[in-house]
Formats: sequence, structure tokens, C-alpha cells
Amino acid sequence: MSNAANGITSIFLEDLTWTEVELALTRGMTGIVVPLGAVEQHGPHLPLSSDADRSIALALRVAHKLGDSLVAPALRVGCSEFHMAYAGTVSLRPETLEAVCTDYAVSLARHGFTDILFLSAHGGNFKPLREMLPRIQESVAAVNPECRIDAYTDLIEVISVARWVVEEETGLGSRVGGHADIAESSEMLYLRPEFVRTELAEEGTLADYDEAEFEGIIEKGFRSVTANGILGDARGMQADLGEKLLDATARVMARGFIEEDAEERETSESQG
Repeated sequence: MSNAANGITSIFLEDLTWTEVELALTRGMTGIVVPLGAVEQHGPHLPLSSDADRSIALALRVAHKLGDSLVAPALRVGCSEFHMAYAGTVSLRPETLEAVCTDYAVSLARHGFTDILFLSAHGGNFKPLREMLPRIQESVAAVNPECRIDAYTDLIEVISVARWVVEEETGLGSRVGGHADIAESSEMLYLRPEFVRTELAEEGTLADYDEAEFEGIIEKGFRSVTANGILGDARGMQADLGEKLLDATARVMARGFIEEDAEERETSESQG
């Protein structure tokens, strides 16, 4: 059911009045996507807000694809300790992020939301999210046993999708490295072109990291592998490419949520 059919004026929770939220819930809009970002360095050419801005864009697309879902206010600051060697980065401790996510989820569950989905555009939030989910679920169950908590946490899949899209569209897939690269730069050029310093785009550290290697970088800090803060190469960014990247990533994230929901229902039915 579309938002228009529900009489809802916006998909963003914070744009609605409390009576509109109540109406949405009574009409079946019981899913909500919570965007998580970061305020951290993204090379010499992108603003610190890049992950926060991208998280909202992705959450909007995922909510539309899921249907019957709203978008919660973004948690703009995330776990970015490994970027603290670069000026301006702001970071939360994992336990702080967990406390905020728990309070968020409990609040939403108390109002009657039954599917709360955390979506991060910042790779440093993926592992903390994965580890905190069972504890958040336990807290939420105390106020709304029908509420399901989930999070998309497959960082390598996100990078793989970006590399495939960039290669298909431009032949420059090798420039996707996972941070402030041609993919993220293209997305920001599409979303907030006035804040992208295209003339400062440059090559960073080029490598094809697996999840274990990314975890190593997170532990040691980005300065251990890249002087300018870029993993990949930012050159060749295109706004239309950024739009295609956001759409493709959102499709993969939404599919992940839908597949997990189907698996849980099958398990529940078999146990019942």
C-alpha cells in the first residue's frame, strides 16, 4: 500500500504530526527504517557528512521498496574511532551507539511499529550493529513482543555491488575501494553537489579488501593504510552514476531484509 493511499503526506517520520503517525500505524504502516551514518573524514574532496547524507538517501529508497514503511530520523554520528587521526571526525563508542539504538527501537516499538530496520551507510557501524541486535531485540520484546529488529550488515556485499555498477557503467570498477572512492563520490555529487570539491579528487590506496582486512584497518586506523583518507580512487565521479549506485545498493539492502523476514516466518511456522 502506498503512502498516498494511506493519506500520509511524507515518508519521513519527523515530518508528520502525531495524529498522522497514529493514522499510518492504524492503516498498516508498521515498518520503519532507521538510517545510521557518520561524521568523519572522506578524503580531501567530500564533506564530513557524506555517510549521514547517504544513509538517509538509502533509507528512503529501501522504505519505498519495502512498502508500508516510514523513515526514522537519522542517527548522523556513528562509530568512527579509526578516522580520528583526521581533523573533524566525531565518534561514538560502540556502547553509546547501542544505548541510543536501543532507546530508539524501544520508543518506536511502544508506538506499535513491528519491523524496525537499522540501515547504515558507514562501514564502521556494521560490526557493532550485528553484535548489538540480540540485546536490542530483548529490550524491545519487553514492550512489544510482536516487534522484529533487523539490520543490514554485509559490508563486502555493498562494496561488491558498487564495484559491479561502476564497472558496468564506466569500466572503472577498480577505483572502488570502499571509502571516499569513485562510488561514494558519485553518490555525493548526485545528492549534494555544492559540497563536493571535484578538483581535489585523487587516487588513494588501491586494494581489494576482504572483511577480515577491513576489520584490521578499523583496529589500526585509516592512517595506517591511506594518507589522504581514500580507499580506492575518487577520480571519474559522475552524478548520474551516483543515482544508479544508490538505487542498486538500496535494492540489495531491501532484498536482504525481505529474505530474512521470509526465513524467520518459515522457521516460526515450522516450529509452530
